[in-house]
Amino acid sequence: MINQAALDYNSLIEHDPALLEESRAFLEERLNDVRFVFGGRMLSPYLRPHFVTRSEWRQITKTCETVWGAIEKVGRLAPDNRLMLEQLGLTGGERELVAVDPGYQEVSVTSRLDSFLTDETYQFVELNAECPAGIAYQDVAAEIFYDLPVMREFKRKHDVTPMFCRQQMLDALLGIYERVHGRANKPQIGIIDYKGLPTQREFELFKEFFEQRGYLTTIADPRDVELREGKLYHGDFRIDLVYRRVLTTELLEKIDECRQFVEAYKTGAAVFVNSFRTKYVHKKMLFGILTDERHHKLFSQAEQDAVRRSVPWTRRVEEVKTTYDGREIDLLEFLRRTRSRLVLKPNDDYGGHGIFIGWESDEGAWEQAINKALTGDYLAQERVTTSRELFPFVDETGVHMIEQLLDLDPLLFFGRVKGAFTRLSSSSLANVTSGAGMVPTMIAD
Repeated sequence: MINQAALDYNSLIEHDPALLEESRAFLEERLNDVRFVFGGRMLSPYLRPHFVTRSEWRQITKTCETVWGAIEKVGRLAPDNRLMLEQLGLTGGERELVAVDPGYQEVSVTSRLDSFLTDETYQFVELNAECPAGIAYQDVAAEIFYDLPVMREFKRKHDVTPMFCRQQMLDALLGIYERVHGRANKPQIGIIDYKGLPTQREFELFKEFFEQRGYLTTIADPRDVELREGKLYHGDFRIDLVYRRVLTTELLEKIDECRQFVEAYKTGAAVFVNSFRTKYVHKKMLFGILTDERHHKLFSQAEQDAVRRSVPWTRRVEEVKTTYDGREIDLLEFLRRTRSRLVLKPNDDYGGHGIFIGWESDEGAWEQAINKALTGDYLAQERVTTSRELFPFVDETGVHMIEQLLDLDPLLFFGRVKGAFTRLSSSSLANVTSGAGMVPTMIAD
């Protein structure tokens, strides 16, 4: 799948060596200027954004927001729905955190739906509802790509619309804070995650942006904050509003070192966005609930239709009878005979960790994967149709046209799509943590 805008853009690169060299030098200079890195490597070594048409963007937006309606219902109903809770598989520590009222109703204020768009289908692979990364990276990349010399030439014949979401993130943070505390004061913001992570540069980009708009901001490790007189502090800096980037699972692994941070959440010493209640919809088993016929009566017809078209069949790996395409199956037997269209993935992990791809496994390796899945909290998920395009890739030897897998990631705020970026990869896993790159997504007509 490649649209006409992408073909036209690639043609400019391939047929104008001077424009190509000018654009390559511009890209490298600007990316280095803003230190556009993830874990020490250049995050966007490409000369083209990912283009979608206006009609495709309408389809993306409508599908995401319709499916979000069903997701929101799961988040609202799960606390009192025994079957949903059992399916989600929350741990004891997670149950303790989700029991705390954060002061607002939204199960997830900011989220990201990872998806694949083709000529025939639009399908999701997972939802990151807890603390989605990439928003600030997308904005900075969009600014750079929009000014590329080749883009300036391209815009002579194409209408190009970049998308920016840092302001949406700030507005969401402030909107929740105002809902909890009113407009009495201007909050000070803490971006909270562990030190030394590859996302550190994105935190710095957010800090710069927030402070340019008048909101004092600190970047803090959850182990380095403390409660004093009912307020949360990072050194002498008072944190009123937490932009939470630390994952719940990783927080619970060091819970004894993060007691003050957790206590601030429980006592309302600061407003947390997102809250820990995101675990109700962040677990990958969310898709198992959405595709389980026993829950369909909870969703509207439009939501059911969107789920059927765009959410892959998902089940927890266990010795059980379940349903597939309306008929009863023995799950383990089904997994063994249909590995060519299945993946196995942990219920709550990221970065491509622990994923087994059926169509890339032989029979013996797949059997080992099933046995491993049975000993842990694993899901089986049906393969989705992926998309690939030729992208101009930049390295030390020049620019090369290479085919890349495209993982399109719409960004939602309060359940509304406000932008997107795209991750590119040469492998079946388009994940930045596992080595993929990213480019901004732009609408091109």
